[in-house]
Amino acid sequence: MPHTPDSVTPPIGPKTDYAQPEVDYSQKWMIMLAVAMGIFLGTIDGSIVNVALPTLRDDFHTDLATVQWVVVSYLLVLTSMMLGIGRLGDMLGKKKIYMTGMVVFTAGSLLCGLAPTVGMLITFRVIQGAGAVMVQALGMGIVTEAFPREERGRALGILGTVVSVGISVGPTLGGLLIGTVGWRAIFLVNLPVGIVGVYLVRRYIPDWRPPGGQKFDIWGAALILFTLLLLALGLTLGPKNDWDTLTVPGLGAIQIAWLFIGSAVGLALFLIAELRIHQPMINLHLFRDSLFSISLLTGVMVFIMVSGTFVLPFYLEDVKGLSTAKTGLYMAVFPVALGIIAPLAGDLSDRFGSRGIALIGLVVSAAACVGMSTLDENTSTLGYVIRIFPLGLGVGMFQSPNNSAIMGAAPRDQIGVVSGLLSLSRTFGQVIGVPIMGAIFASRVLAVVDLGAGVDATEAPPWALVEGVQAMYLAVGGLIVVGVGFALLAVIMDRRRNLGGGIT
Repeated sequence: MPHTPDSVTPPIGPKTDYAQPEVDYSQKWMIMLAVAMGIFLGTIDGSIVNVALPTLRDDFHTDLATVQWVVVSYLLVLTSMMLGIGRLGDMLGKKKIYMTGMVVFTAGSLLCGLAPTVGMLITFRVIQGAGAVMVQALGMGIVTEAFPREERGRALGILGTVVSVGISVGPTLGGLLIGTVGWRAIFLVNLPVGIVGVYLVRRYIPDWRPPGGQKFDIWGAALILFTLLLLALGLTLGPKNDWDTLTVPGLGAIQIAWLFIGSAVGLALFLIAELRIHQPMINLHLFRDSLFSISLLTGVMVFIMVSGTFVLPFYLEDVKGLSTAKTGLYMAVFPVALGIIAPLAGDLSDRFGSRGIALIGLVVSAAACVGMSTLDENTSTLGYVIRIFPLGLGVGMFQSPNNSAIMGAAPRDQIGVVSGLLSLSRTFGQVIGVPIMGAIFASRVLAVVDLGAGVDATEAPPWALVEGVQAMYLAVGGLIVVGVGFALLAVIMDRRRNLGGGIT
């Protein structure tokens, strides 16, 4: 018998008197369009700038150690503020904060496009990131409220496609704009989309206001911001030059270790504080439900895997000898496959429940990683497509049902925070995935070929690069196999709840 949408996971945490507002579902697709435009801009800007770093270094007559902060500053703001913004959305209303984020992001894009110095560009990227975090933290929550429960999986599947496509096409679009118009275009191109997005948000997203009397957990917000900021700094800066000589003047391995120690202390203090106050930043009762925790954990695992695609341009260009344009085309296979399957997987999860569909997606992803580990110098371009297309299918098949399970577990007054947690799981997976996958790739390359001191692993001969790609995908395949185990456990637990007579 097909599951009903309510059967995904029972609401978690103490009951509240937060009444469900009257919803006009006739506007749901316009709300989806408004949210999708904002989230697409926010996610694509997280990756589009990467390809501009050499150009920015040359135009501003600076070094890579300085210009990397154009990327790092945006990422740090996005990671550290996500949960605080989610909580504010639950307190003040999501529309107000989301629209503010769209305005700030659009204004920040204009400032970035006009930046006269690299220092000003880094500052304006912080502003742009502040707008992006308001959009990304609340987008899933707004869509969850805008669609009826029986269509939630399909709606979040579409939004998940938008997120993944934004992340994936950023480098390709950035390279095209830089090569034809110049680096300023990667920021200025956001303006018309942002302006239209602000209009759609103002016109169609309902202004649902939560009840008064809620208090913002200032200490909790400060502690989690502090914790995530230190952790993101350590993960972002630590891997530079083998965790020893870093690209930040005066910052060495000992200082990086203190960043991680500080983040661990901050997390411990945050958990203690949250257990002691009446209206915490995050209701820790959420994590008492193992299904909810498993969904978040497997989501992080999948985005660690997705982050590994950053090595594929080295394979396509340096091993297969493809041009930059063709590389961009072949890199698009993954998001195309994901975009095809994600809405369908979401629709299936609405009809049959999310757990089984998500499990199938993880199994397909694990098998695809094994296939990717067989890439070599003789693999044809068709062979590459045959291997990476199932990877996109697996991720898309997993992501939509998993997102639906997470958002379906959110109490009415915690939708903003849970939406922020979901977005944070994606961002966090990328933050830790890039250095980990990069380290596995580089260590394998350097283990099979002696490049000499100070030579980057990407300068290795093609056969050695192949060794690195194969090792990376075998490792990430193992990680996803662990995720399959967790997902299988979730299916068993879900069925036991059904047999026990509970809502599943």
